[in-house]
Amino acid sequence: MDCRLYLKGLVLFVAMASQQTACAQTADSQRWRDSLTVLGEQIARQPFSTDLHLRKAAANLELQQWEYAIEEYGIVLQKEPHNPAALFYRAYANSHLRRYDMARNDYEELLRQSPNHLEGRLGLAYVWQQTGRKRDAMEQLNLAVDQHPDSAVAYAARAALERDLKQYDIALYDWQQAMRLAPDNRDYLVSAVDVLLLLDRKKEARSLLNAAVRKGTPRGLLHKWYQKCK
Repeated sequence: MDCRLYLKGLVLFVAMASQQTACAQTADSQRWRDSLTVLGEQIARQPFSTDLHLRKAAANLELQQWEYAIEEYGIVLQKEPHNPAALFYRAYANSHLRRYDMARNDYEELLRQSPNHLEGRLGLAYVWQQTGRKRDAMEQLNLAVDQHPDSAVAYAARAALERDLKQYDIALYDWQQAMRLAPDNRDYLVSAVDVLLLLDRKKEARSLLNAAVRKGTPRGLLHKWYQKCK
């Protein structure tokens, strides 16, 4: 899973030709639909196969067919109630449908089995955040950082919540740790700039932007942030 589920901060968009984008999306969707057809035929010819049901559910997820994916993961879990992939991705699909109680149950079961599962920990934190329990979310994010001190995503996830809670100084620290671990991630950089501006530390924010430009980031992509540093 892409743990971008709830990382906040500005996303920088690069312009693309809309026609090319639409064609690529259509072709990609068709490939997944073709895969579903083949997998459905294989499942019909064979006894229960965990691999086939997981592959079919993955195709459903790619097509955002959340209900079908949940059904497939449920079939797997009926036979293998502790299957980690099925637990995690069923929780992920239920989160998209805002069925947070169901998602929480699967994430918690997954973490009982695998306490160091980073994506599961972040997924549970997301559920707590979406249901207004930010203290519980922070507890999960603290655990994620403690368990995975080399994970930029863990620091970034915690920084995003700290920023929401207006804990700007510690949010800045966590964004700096995320940048240290993933120095080419532009989203982390602009998120750190955002916090510096909230702290009214414009000179430091500008220095950070200048460092990014020296490393190859096009200055034009950072124009609005430079404007805020004036």
